[in-house]
Amino acid sequence: MDPVLTARYRALALAALARPGCPFQELPANLAVVDVPRQRMGLLREGRLVFEAPVSTALNGIGGIENSYRTPPGWHRIARKVGEGAEPGTVFRSQMPTGEVWRGEIREDDLITTRILTLEGLEPGVNQGPGCDSLMRWIYVHGTNHEDRLGAPVSHGCLRLGNEAVVRLFEAMAEGDALVVVPDDLADGLGLGRLHFAGVAGSGMSALAQFVAMKGGRASGSDRSFDRGERPEARHLLEGLGIGLHPQDGSGLAGDCAALVVSTAVEDTVPDVAEARRRGVPVLHRSELLAHLVAAHRTVAVTGTSGKSTTTALVFELLRGAGRQPSVLTGGDLRALQAEGHWGNAWADRSDLLVIEADESDGSLVRYHPAVGVVLNLQRDHQEPAVVLDFFRTFRAQCREALVLGDDPALEPLRPGLSLRAEALELGPEGSRFVVEGQAFTLPVPGAHNVANALAALGACRALGVPLAELAAPLAAFQGVARRFQVLGSPRGVTVVDDFAHNPAKVQAALRTAKLRSGRLLAVFQPHGFGPLKFMREELVAVLAEEARPQDRFWMLPVFYAGGTARRDIASEDVVADLVARGVSAEDAPDRETLCGSLASEAQEGDLILLMGARDPSLAALAERVLARVNNT
Repeated sequence: MDPVLTARYRALALAALARPGCPFQELPANLAVVDVPRQRMGLLREGRLVFEAPVSTALNGIGGIENSYRTPPGWHRIARKVGEGAEPGTVFRSQMPTGEVWRGEIREDDLITTRILTLEGLEPGVNQGPGCDSLMRWIYVHGTNHEDRLGAPVSHGCLRLGNEAVVRLFEAMAEGDALVVVPDDLADGLGLGRLHFAGVAGSGMSALAQFVAMKGGRASGSDRSFDRGERPEARHLLEGLGIGLHPQDGSGLAGDCAALVVSTAVEDTVPDVAEARRRGVPVLHRSELLAHLVAAHRTVAVTGTSGKSTTTALVFELLRGAGRQPSVLTGGDLRALQAEGHWGNAWADRSDLLVIEADESDGSLVRYHPAVGVVLNLQRDHQEPAVVLDFFRTFRAQCREALVLGDDPALEPLRPGLSLRAEALELGPEGSRFVVEGQAFTLPVPGAHNVANALAALGACRALGVPLAELAAPLAAFQGVARRFQVLGSPRGVTVVDDFAHNPAKVQAALRTAKLRSGRLLAVFQPHGFGPLKFMREELVAVLAEEARPQDRFWMLPVFYAGGTARRDIASEDVVADLVARGVSAEDAPDRETLCGSLASEAQEGDLILLMGARDPSLAALAERVLARVNNT
């Protein structure tokens, strides 16, 4: 059962509270909701969706008038339960068993089978009183012998369920419990009601909130960085899409909030989460919402321990350049979208194609059932490779059309899969050239790792039916992803590059790409958390010691701390000591001002300054600050 549907049923029920004849001030604890537009019925218990099944309302539509053969709208209560203990398929007439049992045979007459829940209207003049009384009209919820027709409006006024489903509903509801028939769809484009995003300024959460808003849905959010007056540009972009922003004190959960969306980084102590629990507002993990969107589209899902954001951007820009009008949800900021005035990590277009970045670090990718899956590589990152490989195996089994695999020996257990190979490869400091199956390609971002990313993206597009010949021009026009070896400028002949590298494999790829250029390398790394640094310490030191040349210099900033309950049992100074012991010219940078001064005074014409790190939204500003300092020195 799709957990995101909890939000829809809650939103429908909240909308029904506004009906003029509604007898309730708040949602009943046990409430059946008939979703007429979708021809489904769900049962909300204490805010959770515990039952859902296809239903049939009336062929003649919705209405309460006597002899109209229509299904009455609005609020009802279960007046009487009939048939407890009866054999499934038992046939009823006038609420009494006839002695006949339907056993699945084909017949044209309409039978009332298995169980009956009679309905008493609660809205005078709509479904209660003379000429429109649901109870007097003998309006029931009941089983049917036409289970093959469920999901379409074909009844004579009653609410038909499958025979197994009506037994489940019968057992889950008591006489006096509420049922509401909601005839109209929600006004928002996604039909989910208002979704509130805790930590809405984060890369993944902001992308989802923007996508919801771009699709015509309703989104709101909170973020402690906004409470501190930080990141005004991000706030402006979100509010420009109509996303309402609230303090992170739980106030955003009031009123018509259909669900709270959280990420793994949002702890239970966050006030929004506590308030959602108190109010009975369902709490959805961001991956559950993303899985719902994946299922609703023909989706390409890109995963792997390195290269996800760049490959996601490549697939999106290739499809877009080929005229396929895709949408995208990713953790990186696409420079092509930024050039159009957007944040860069989300875009909603008109086709059913969606490209997403699927996170393997917490195992959430196993929730996704994409049309095409892309697995780039498998390295030791947030978890041990054996654990992540199991995630990939599950993901592989859930790809509906194709699986594209990167050229990584660690992915051998996942084969067979679609893989493209580059011929006549030329690597340069500004980009690469290669040939695939006779088609020449130019990639305007440097690095062998980006060639691998491009091959995976080309494979995904071909799996969707796009010929390689249509992809050459879009690839040559690829604008890249912010903070993925982003060259900011070259003042005084010193090139300053900002990069997202944060694990050993990504750091190695960034260093090797930097060394395609002549000159010294002045590299800076900020660990993105205490836990990650402790996990990767040995491999990180090994990579840096392997890649560092005698002329290169290395600095480490203090570990980034985003708040929460992280154990501070390791420091950057520990890694610097390891590097010095391995003969690397390394030192710690106690603060950013000192770092900027050291880089500006050290840098000479022909040098490349490479700043690396993740999670910290201020790193891009730091890179710009280094650029300005070098320029002014």
